[in-house]
Order: sequence, then C-alpha cells, then structure tokens
Amino acid sequence: MKRFFYGIIFCLAAWGVNAAELLVEAESFDRKEGWGLDQQAMDVMGSPYLIAHGLGYPVHDAYTEVEFPEKGVYHAYVRTFNWTSPWHKGEGPGKFYLAVDGKRLPRLLGATGDSWEWQYAGEVKIGKLYARLSLQDQTGLDGRCDAIYFTTAKNQVPPSGVEELAAFRKKMLKLPAEPEDAGTYDLVVVGAGVAGMCAATAASRLGLKVALIQDRPFLGGNSSHEIHVGLGGKKQLPPYPNVGNLVEEFCDHNTHYVRQKLYFAPHLVTLYLNCRATKVEMNGNIIVAVIAKHTENSKEFKFKAKLFADCTGDAVIGAAAGADYYMGRESKATYNEKIYAPDVADKRMMGSTIAWFSVERSKPTSFPVFKYGMNIDKRSYIKATTGAWNWEVGFFLDPILEVEKIRDQKLLAIYSNWSYLKNEYKDDDTFARRDLTFTSYVVGKRESRRLMGDLVLTENDIVNHVLYNDGCVTATWPLDVHFPDSANARQFPGMEFLSRTMFTEHKPYPIPYRCFYSRNIDNLFMAGRDISTSHAAMGATRLQKTCGMMGEVVGMAASVCIQKNANPRGVYTSYFEDLKALMNVGVGITKVSE
Repeated sequence: MKRFFYGIIFCLAAWGVNAAELLVEAESFDRKEGWGLDQQAMDVMGSPYLIAHGLGYPVHDAYTEVEFPEKGVYHAYVRTFNWTSPWHKGEGPGKFYLAVDGKRLPRLLGATGDSWEWQYAGEVKIGKLYARLSLQDQTGLDGRCDAIYFTTAKNQVPPSGVEELAAFRKKMLKLPAEPEDAGTYDLVVVGAGVAGMCAATAASRLGLKVALIQDRPFLGGNSSHEIHVGLGGKKQLPPYPNVGNLVEEFCDHNTHYVRQKLYFAPHLVTLYLNCRATKVEMNGNIIVAVIAKHTENSKEFKFKAKLFADCTGDAVIGAAAGADYYMGRESKATYNEKIYAPDVADKRMMGSTIAWFSVERSKPTSFPVFKYGMNIDKRSYIKATTGAWNWEVGFFLDPILEVEKIRDQKLLAIYSNWSYLKNEYKDDDTFARRDLTFTSYVVGKRESRRLMGDLVLTENDIVNHVLYNDGCVTATWPLDVHFPDSANARQFPGMEFLSRTMFTEHKPYPIPYRCFYSRNIDNLFMAGRDISTSHAAMGATRLQKTCGMMGEVVGMAASVCIQKNANPRGVYTSYFEDLKALMNVGVGITKVSE
C-alpha cells in the first residue's frame, strides 16, 4: 500500500506569510531502490537519511508518492551535505537531482556547502494534488538526502539547528507529543549485534518476556553481512563449556557471519528493527523505560521493563541513563598497566574499519577519477585488491559525535586509492578488469564508551591470570590493541587510514560476571564491547563470539533476577549459585556436556 505524506497549511508569524507547505522525509520513501538508509549520525545531525552508495556507479532512483495540500507553484528545498567538504573545498562527488512527476528540477544538489544544509532545488508547478517524487543519483559516490520541503513562499526555509529542526519536523509530520506504548517486558535488550541476539534469545528460552531493539534492518551488528566482521574468538570452553552453544547456533560457517534467523522461545520476544533507542525515563537510579524512534517513519515507542541490557556497543542507553562510563586510554597510574597504557590518559581509541572487496571481471572496468582532498600518488598508493581490518580510521575522533566523518574519511581513502589504481597505476594490468564490488557505508566500530561495573577488568588481570570467583565468559583472543600505522600517518597527517596492532598472548581467561552490569544504574546489564574493562583489556574481550557468550550470560542472569526479584548486583551477592547452575547447562539447542 502506498503511503502519502501530508503537509499542513498554517500562518507562521515569524515569516509573516500564509504558505502551503509539505515536508517529506527521505527515509520514508516507499521505494528506496539503490539508495541506502543511514541512521548512524541521526543523534548528531538530526535524522536518518538516504545515501546513494553505488561504488562509482549511479544507483537506481528512489521514489515515493505524496499529496500536496493545494495546487500552485512550489519552491523545493532539499536538506543535504557535501560530504567531502572537510577535505576538499571545491565541488563534491555526491551529486543528485530531485524530480517531480518525472520532471527534473534544475539545481544540482549535494555538491556544494560545508555542512548539512537546505539547498534550493528549483520551482515546480503542481497541477494535481498527488505527485511522484524521485531522487536521481548522478555518480554513485554517496550523495545524501535527509528531507525535502515544498513551500509556496520562496525563501521560506526550514530551520537548520538540530533542536529547532526537530520541533519543525514534529509539527509538520503531525507526530504525537508522547511516544506510543510498546508494552511492558521483563527485559528490554537494545542492540541486536551478536551480544544482543544472544541475550534476548537466552532470556526468552528461560521464560522471560523480551523486547529486542535494533536500529538497522538486519541482525548481527558488526558480524552482519553489511559490515563483514568475522566471528572471531573461541567458544564453549571451561569453566562453563555450555556457554557458547547459543553462539554456535547463530554462526554461519560458510560466510563467517551471523545467520539472520533467531530461534526465540515462541511468543516471548518482540523484535523491533529500524528502531533507534537513545532516550530513557528514570526513577532515581532505575531505568523505567527506553524511548526508541523508528528510522523510517519517525514514530516514537516507549518500552517499559524491569531490566535493561545495553548491547549497543556505544553504551547509548547507559550514557542516557547517567551510568558511569569511560572513553579513551587510562594512564599507567590508573590501573598500574605497563604494556599498553600511556603515561598520561588521553582520548585516543582503537579506530573503526570499513572493509572493501573487488572482483576480476571478464572485460576491463572503470572507476571515476576521484580527487577530493587525499593525494594518493606513486609514493603513497596501496597496491591491494581487498581491504581488511587494518583499513582503520578514527583513532583521534569521537566515534559517536563524529561517526559520519569517520565513515566519510574511510570512504575518501578507499575511493582515492582505488581511483589511483584504476586510472593512474601503469606497472601491470592487475587492476584493469578489477571492479570494486563491496564497501559498507555502515562503520564497523571497535571502541567507544565502556560502562563501569562493580569490577573493571584490566590488562594485569588477563596477563597475570588473576582469577575471580565469578569468572564466566572465557576470552581467548590475545590482548590486541590497534594504533595508527606510522608510515601511513606520516604520509597523511590527520587523515591516516591504516593501522597496526600489538599482540600480547595470554591463557584463556574467564571474564567476571561483575563486568556485565552497571555499578550505579541498578537494573542495567551490558554485553559486548561496552562492558567494564580498561582500554587495554578490551583488546581481548571485544571479539564477536566472546561478546555473544556475554549475551548468553546476561540473558541467564536476567532470568535469575526475575525469578528471585533481584537486581543484577544481587545475582552476584546472593544468587550466583543459581546463575552457575544455568551456565553449566546452557541455553543452546545442542549441549557440549551434560
């Protein structure tokens, strides 16, 4: 069924005019076709948006049907961003047009400016109330469209500030003042990466009513097919070898990513895809509800629960709730760490990766000349047909507030290098028939916020094999901390895009349960890369299978909380034997041991 977008007619005293107007959110288009939905930076720039991620080939038009409030001559404005502007002051590559009923408006969009802004697309005469809008990509090089605004009053432009624009959107779209009640649950899990999938499934199999909220249309997070982080680490090891059985169910051994189907207990899990949870309602140190916004229709939902699990990686819910957290590298003195900690604490973190692949075609292929601020030449090019984990960006950028810049800087590096290989490299014909076939527009993050639990796991705990009585999820990966590649950083100061790593081997190490709940928010669990560790220790705990096992334990612990009317800390202080009994059995379909 087609969805129609209704504008409203009202008098705006600030503008002093009566105008017919219509606001259309690009993310709500009926048919997105070749345009992708990007929600990563919506908390910073104000909205999800559509992105024309065609790897140098123009993508198919996105289109939708709308209803105008009245006939007449309208002026069209499009909110867009020239994404290479931080590095290149000329015309950008993300070019597209807006068309109404097949008629292309005259102004090229997305190629100018240096911030998210409303650009004038042109004038259009509306002779009938229903019309088709389409976005016509010109390059396949990541043009982006947030929203389209039509007004019969020229120069009547919507506000640009995030808060003012949010209020404008809410009024224009006639959104309810209060979120819709999405129900009351035993456990709400936010984030459906491997950790969140396992937490929700484990809890449901143990009888809990669960909501699982994910801001993408796919499950798996970093290990989904759209990001391509493999399922690293080992599972099903002592002291609880049946922890990991659930991870095994989700492993696709052919692709090394997660299967999309979850085997929940029937009727006990409600899955909300394309929902971005960023707000909470509190009662003292207790989370009462989480508020999530749908990334396509802007509707807000309220999820109430006794318990919450932050499996977002960025610790979004914990931060919103006021949970203690840390970002960056602690000093040597903080935890007496000697190997990885700097003398003085700083904000440097491990970066984010966007993998890329190419394939050999039967005929020569082409790629646009791409020169937008990164000078790749015969001294600095990377001769490669694929890019893996070490194509890493963002060591000195905020992975939450600057996620769009991190992603764009990585695309800048990939495209610039590929352009050199396709258009300027002459040593052999390695790249003549090579075609760039994959690079995600969704960032694969390694590190951001880490929520503080009753115990902060450190480098010394792992290296010296300090065993705690609540050790439960066994980490097998070495301490693996990434840093900028020095040669690449010298060639591209401030724009480095390659990394190196240093491994420190250790015995298999059981991560304590006390790392999986917040020390100051009474009903908050966490699983994934946002658990309670130091920067150095996180290098060994962030692997996908390890994160999945954390989720399994959190799901089990949540069931103990509900059964015993306890909070997450109470499981450790009073009911840890009950949790041990569950971990000994596991929740997977196939048991390792009886």
